[in-house]
Amino acid sequence: MSSSFERYQKRRLISSYFSVVISIGLVLFLLGLLGLLVLNTKKIADHFKEQIALTIYLKDTAKEVEINQLNKSLALAEYTRTTNYVSKEEAAEAHSKEIGEDFMEFLGYNPLQNSIDVYLKADYISSGEIDQIAEDLTSKSFVDEVVYDKPLISLLNENVTRISFWILVVSGIFTFIAVLLINSSIRLAVYSKRFIIKTMQMVGATKRFIRRPFIWKSVKLGMIGAVLALAGMGAVLYYMDKSFPELNLLNDVYLLAGLFAGVFLMGVIITWLSTFFATQRFLNLKTDELYY
Repeated sequence: MSSSFERYQKRRLISSYFSVVISIGLVLFLLGLLGLLVLNTKKIADHFKEQIALTIYLKDTAKEVEINQLNKSLALAEYTRTTNYVSKEEAAEAHSKEIGEDFMEFLGYNPLQNSIDVYLKADYISSGEIDQIAEDLTSKSFVDEVVYDKPLISLLNENVTRISFWILVVSGIFTFIAVLLINSSIRLAVYSKRFIIKTMQMVGATKRFIRRPFIWKSVKLGMIGAVLALAGMGAVLYYMDKSFPELNLLNDVYLLAGLFAGVFLMGVIITWLSTFFATQRFLNLKTDELYY
C-alpha cells in the first residue's frame, strides 16, 4: 500500500514539474518570438522601403557618355542600393507584353524614354531626403524628369512609425503577462509543498535552508523551459530565413545571441524570484493559515 502511494505521489510530482516546464517554455517561446519581431521590425520595414524605385527619365538628346557618367555616379552615391538602366526599346517590349499587343504598330513610333531606376537605401526613403535627391537629378540638362511614388513613401513611413509604437506597447504587455503566468505556475508548485515547508520550519530549519532546494529546483525547471523555448525559436527563425532569405534574419549574430541569452536569463530570473517570494510567503504564515 505504501509503495503504491509513493508511486502515486511520484507521478503527481512528475506531472506537476512537467506542467511547470511546459508553461514556462510556452510563455518564453511567445516572448522570444515577440523579441524576434521587435528586433526585425526595422529590417522588415527597410526591406519594403528598398523596393520603391526612383525613376529618372532621360531626354532623347542625352548622349551615351552622359548616361554612362550618370549611371556610374549613381552607383557610387551613398544613398544608392542598386541601379537599373532601361532603354526605350526594353521599356516598349515590357509594356507590349503587359498590355498584350504591340502599341508601336498602332502609334507608328516609340513614345517611351530611356530611364534609370534607382533603388535607394532605406535610410534615405523619407520625404525630405528623396525630394533633395530628385531635385539634384532634375537639375541635370539631359534629365527630363524624376518620378517616384511620393504618397506611397509618406504612407509607408507613417505606418512603420505607428506599427513600431504598437509593437513596443504589445511587447511590454506580453512581458508583464509572461511574468504573471510563470509566477503563477511556480506559486502553484510551491503551494503543493506548503506543509513540508512549515514542517521543516517547525523542526528548526532556517528560512534560507528551506528556500534553497525549492529555488534550485525551480531554476532548473526554468532552465529546461527556456531551452525548449529557444529550440522552438531557433526552428521558427530557420524556417523564416529559408522562406524570406532577402531579409537576412541570421546575419545579426550578436543581436540574436543577445535575444537568446535574454530569454534564457529571463527564465532563470523569473523562476528564482517567484520561488523566493512564494516560499517566503508560506514561511511567514501561521500553521492554521496554511489550510486557507
